[in-house]
Amino acid sequence: MENPRPASGKDSPASEKSDGNGSLGRGSRSDFSKAEGNGSSSGGGSSTPSWLLIVLILVIVFIVLNNPFKAETMVDFHPWFTQQVAEDNVKSLVIQGTKARGQLRKPTNFTPPGQGVGREIDKFSVYFPTEDDQKEIVKRLQQDRDPLTGKERQFVRIEGEAPPDRSGLMWATLLLPILLMVLIVWFMMRRARDQFDGGILGSFVKSPAKRHDKSKQRTTFDEVAGLESAKYELQEIVEFLKNPEKFARLGGRIPKGVLLVGPPGSGKTLLARAVAGEAGVPFFSISGSEFIQMFVGVGASRVRDMFKTAKENSPCILFIDEIDAVGRIRGAGLGGGHDEREQTLNQILTEMDGFSPNESVIVLAATNRPDVLDPALLRPGRFDRHVTVDRPTKKGRLEILKVHTRNVPLADDVDLEAIAKSTVGMSGADLANLVNEAALIATRQDKDKVEAADFEAARDRVLMGARREEVITEKDKRMTAYHEAGHALVAWLTPQADPVSKVTIIPRGRSLGTTQFIPEEDKVSYSESEIHARLAMTLGGRAAEKLVYNDLTAGAANDLKQATRLARMMVTQWGMSDRIGPVFFQSSEEHPFLGREMSEIRDHSEATARVIDEEIARILRAADEHAYSLLSTHRNELEKLAEALIEREVLSVKDIEELIGPRAGDKEKAVSTSTNGQASRASAGYVDGEARTAAAPASTGDGPPLHHGEGE
Repeated sequence: MENPRPASGKDSPASEKSDGNGSLGRGSRSDFSKAEGNGSSSGGGSSTPSWLLIVLILVIVFIVLNNPFKAETMVDFHPWFTQQVAEDNVKSLVIQGTKARGQLRKPTNFTPPGQGVGREIDKFSVYFPTEDDQKEIVKRLQQDRDPLTGKERQFVRIEGEAPPDRSGLMWATLLLPILLMVLIVWFMMRRARDQFDGGILGSFVKSPAKRHDKSKQRTTFDEVAGLESAKYELQEIVEFLKNPEKFARLGGRIPKGVLLVGPPGSGKTLLARAVAGEAGVPFFSISGSEFIQMFVGVGASRVRDMFKTAKENSPCILFIDEIDAVGRIRGAGLGGGHDEREQTLNQILTEMDGFSPNESVIVLAATNRPDVLDPALLRPGRFDRHVTVDRPTKKGRLEILKVHTRNVPLADDVDLEAIAKSTVGMSGADLANLVNEAALIATRQDKDKVEAADFEAARDRVLMGARREEVITEKDKRMTAYHEAGHALVAWLTPQADPVSKVTIIPRGRSLGTTQFIPEEDKVSYSESEIHARLAMTLGGRAAEKLVYNDLTAGAANDLKQATRLARMMVTQWGMSDRIGPVFFQSSEEHPFLGREMSEIRDHSEATARVIDEEIARILRAADEHAYSLLSTHRNELEKLAEALIEREVLSVKDIEELIGPRAGDKEKAVSTSTNGQASRASAGYVDGEARTAAAPASTGDGPPLHHGEGE
């Protein structure tokens, strides 16, 4: 049984679209587009002097003249050259030491060694193997008749030249590196007059924040759907910047910082882009990770540069995405503090509300880890407002779907309201991915419009994973069918459980089979009876295997993991154990690398830990026995569902109703009838009570609709 991981959302660090002209640094204070667009490196540096270019050109010319391009072709002494001498085809010869270059009377074909194709040449150069060979060739060329054939030889002009003097090239080779090093040192000293203000290190310590370009694609608040409360908070900031007198009339002051908090994909960065599109003031964006560098002090210098430039463009908005990368709790984590990160954070704290407070720069930040942020960063005066950007409700999902389907041709059978109802727990990024997947599926099938079946297939792909084209044995297929039928039947017969949406034994993702549950409505709390129903449904697959095969498999490992986690939360955090009572015990799963301490002091004794373990085991055994009893009583229905799954592989709600009848009563009736009979309630593990919590008690918190699949 497996819960899918929520799709990665649009909340990843993505800075505002810019034309690359808005690098926020001291060299670009007055006009960002000009500073970066003209290609200048940093402020204060001059262009390369013309005399330096002249020197370089002269050096290159000198090297070329001392290494002239030779038109002669290097030939073999034997047999090609000796053959030309024998045939009296050498017209002239100039000897320079052991090397000679000459000209032929008539062009002759020469094939270089290792090449199959030759070419005709009339000029050549050749090396004499020995001094005797040289003397022999010269003597032969100077004779009037060939001593071998007796034929009269034509006159050959023979000249001697001293070997070329390479001392100039040698001196150039030795002096050129020295000259270049001197020029580099001079250039560095000239630029180092203020190395951190336009000098050689200027670009390294400058802030990489980008200025939003309104001429590019704009995002407005009209394109942000389903986040009305968050939009209201940010719209007020934009209005304050446009008309500060309206708020200052009664003594109000502009908030210094707004922190957007929410899960990944909920739309935090999208809201920031909307602020950039709506604001009538300069808007700069940067990622928190861009401050952290290998050298200590660089991040703090970038913060100073960023705020200095922002102040010069004030009033303005500065957006820091994923601020938890730099704003984590100081002095915590593996190995203690982190000098570079802490110095950078200290500089941010000082710039936002230090000895010289800043009243003209509003800092807008986003994070999905508010628990690891330093308390000094969260206090009023720095981040005055904390805006929660949660996953959208049904109404919000409908509006988001309308936004993302504006440019998608939809068929008449597409019901966006039904899709919004069936996507409980999805974020805005998940819904955008759903629409995109549906469009891709329709495109692959050469359809003109996106149909409801495409959205259904896209939802399965997003929530349950891609279909795996693999062949499983008949035994595994039947066992998987009973496992998934057990999940579905227990949920179908338990009114407090979430309704079954679909059952399939088609391998998807990492599971061999999947049972999908979709709540009838958005929930912010679960009652104790609903949680017990969730536990019984979770263990229904394992109970079905035990009932049918009198044996257990490893496929229920994920089921047990989810059930154990849920039962532990019931005992230690929700006060749903009579033996433990209404007590909250911390059970942290934080990692030291995420800004937490290496270890935490346990807030309960060994005896209490033993009681907690006993209560968890009792709750799980009660849920397992209830599921086994329910399936034993309805064995015929279990067989029907399993056989139908083996035959069809996928069962919808309508199919299940046709096989085993309607689902057992609604939840209100079930809650009212469950108050009868304390003994039966205790034996089944169902106890009255409400578990009020902001997160659903599923294994993935407030994630997408539940999917229970048998693992491999």
